[in-house]
Amino acid sequence: MSRTTPPSTAYLDHLVAETAGRRQALTRVAPAGGLGAVGGQDATLPDGGAPAALHSTIERAAERLEPELAEIVRRLHEDPETAFEEHRSAATLIEVLARHGVEAEPGAHGVPTAFRAEIGDPAGPTIAICAEYDALPGIGHACGHNVIAASGVGAFLALREVMTSADAPAGRVVLLGTPAEEGHTGKEVLARNGALDGIDAAIMVHPYGLDVADQVWLGRRLLTWTFTGRPAHASAQPYMGRNALDAASLAYQGIGLLRQQMPPVDRVHATIAEGGTRPSIITERAVVHLYARSKYADTLRDLSRRLDDIAYGAARMTGTDVEITWDDGAHPSLPVRTNQRLTDRWVAAQRRRGRDPLPAGVLSETLAASTDFGNISFRIPGIHPLVQVSTPDVALHTAEFAAAAASPAAVSAAVDSAAGLASTALDYLYDAGLRAAVHAEFAEEGGAVDVPAYFD
Repeated sequence: MSRTTPPSTAYLDHLVAETAGRRQALTRVAPAGGLGAVGGQDATLPDGGAPAALHSTIERAAERLEPELAEIVRRLHEDPETAFEEHRSAATLIEVLARHGVEAEPGAHGVPTAFRAEIGDPAGPTIAICAEYDALPGIGHACGHNVIAASGVGAFLALREVMTSADAPAGRVVLLGTPAEEGHTGKEVLARNGALDGIDAAIMVHPYGLDVADQVWLGRRLLTWTFTGRPAHASAQPYMGRNALDAASLAYQGIGLLRQQMPPVDRVHATIAEGGTRPSIITERAVVHLYARSKYADTLRDLSRRLDDIAYGAARMTGTDVEITWDDGAHPSLPVRTNQRLTDRWVAAQRRRGRDPLPAGVLSETLAASTDFGNISFRIPGIHPLVQVSTPDVALHTAEFAAAAASPAAVSAAVDSAAGLASTALDYLYDAGLRAAVHAEFAEEGGAVDVPAYFD
């Protein structure tokens, strides 16, 4: 009797050991001041930012918000809503803001389940905090977006205490409620509708099994191949048919052969969603759905071209036609371009909370997913760090992670992340030298990219 064999954990065990070894190596070489800066250039984090007293104000504010952040974590977890259907989730967040006298704009930028709130002076520099709150179909908040939502709202309200005081820096903070990250690109929709107009930088945080300052986030595109052939009786006249399933099968094999030439962390996943109706009929129509992922924007573009070639080749070999549809009903997600100067401020804030985020290169880049925040990070400087809510062996998009996203650790992470995001935003607004360094780094990395036209 055949049975499903359990996957070996050997490779994951090696990754855990390698991560621990890299972290220990950093500890051995670091001076008494702590681990090196995230980018690895400096032995200690740079000075600068807002005065310590303002950071203390923010941290105390975040701690006082803990009951309401716990409420957000719980309510969203108990009532998960999927992409573009997050009406109750958005209403919950708007309700919490209203309790603090903050009026939010529902349905912002033409997206019914988005919202926007602002504090400060738009004439000064502006930084946005992104809050996600969509869930996964069937498994709920197995990616912990309920924690992201609580962190974003908490950061905005903690900042409000400073931004409405006599010590307020010049500038503005925008809270963007950004729906539809899972399987979609809600942030790209918002950006195309003007959500980032007048915004200079953006920050958010994502829950995970470790505290990580900078981890690889792959760019992602959605792809559909629709092969069309000619039906025929599979026994009496098979030679009169042109088999679309053959084309889909050849294309699927082509992906497998391409993998030998793909960069190490590129990913292609595919399903044959339609492959015929009866074995006695040569298949007239076959449909393949794919995800294509890559570490860099230009390598994602190259991978896209290679996949086009595979589809056209399979169609040519089988005498069928193929329709190639990229990102139908969605938009591409670019990789995240992490701004190290902003990340340094995040790390400093998290260390004040007793956390010590892993710098880039400690966690294996093969443990990489995708996010539509990448599209923001190619328009303006941004960061997308990770905060620990589970043990390191628990993977995103699993039932185990969904349970962790409702745990006391998730609430603690929301409080610490709220303080961290708020402190990072405050440093950016307060310190003109930091802002200059942030934007100089962004320019050195290539500056703003025309995201809608990138894959044309």
